[in-house]
Amino acid sequence: MVEETHIAPDADALVTSTDPSHGGLQVGMASSLSEPGRYDISTDIIRKEREEAFPLDKGPSIVYIAPSGVQKERIKPEHIFVLPYPQAPPPTPYTFLRKPELSLKESACTPLFWNAFDLRDAGSCIHTHSQHAVMATLLWPGETFEISHQEMIKGVRLGGIGKAMSYLDKLVVPIIENTPHEEDLRDSMAEAMKQYPDAAGVLVRRHGVYVWGPDWERAKTQAECLDYLFEIGVKMKLANLPTTLD
Repeated sequence: MVEETHIAPDADALVTSTDPSHGGLQVGMASSLSEPGRYDISTDIIRKEREEAFPLDKGPSIVYIAPSGVQKERIKPEHIFVLPYPQAPPPTPYTFLRKPELSLKESACTPLFWNAFDLRDAGSCIHTHSQHAVMATLLWPGETFEISHQEMIKGVRLGGIGKAMSYLDKLVVPIIENTPHEEDLRDSMAEAMKQYPDAAGVLVRRHGVYVWGPDWERAKTQAECLDYLFEIGVKMKLANLPTTLD
């Protein structure tokens, strides 16, 4: 994909701030808080927030994207890419407000993160290569991972951004097939999100999972809850225990 860059005046100001809640700082913070043993160092985190000059209910947003090729726990604000939102979908070139001075590339997951913004109005999206997620896609050969009657389900929101689910709810996460190139997952992920509007994430077989939320804190919380549910679901399957109850 050809990329288009319109560097904003004083572009570095987009990723530097004394405010700890600033999006450019929080992408690095959220990445550093991911657990290498559980989420893998290839966790990608993206954050979308409204520009301060606009009311929260309208106006453009800016998107902070982590780079590829940098250990996520070592990401610094100066490594962050900044893009305006919304933008035309691929294959239209991306417009960047800021690129790092280092020779870095934005996450290959960017078109998939855009699905979370466009289809769920999410404020943040996380992608992990969790082994529990991968194992779940292998032990559930169909189109969905399903589990019920687990306390951790209460940490997941309907559609990733709605009300919290109940212990009595059945959690359903769609599974899509992997592709050699990550960006080629965009259409199948979008279709799965439309087919399962209550899902808080999308599993990719033999690859990992995408999870989103209203902000990075709640996206991370849901990623942790889903990872727990994938792990216990896999253990239940291997123990020949049913993962859903009537």
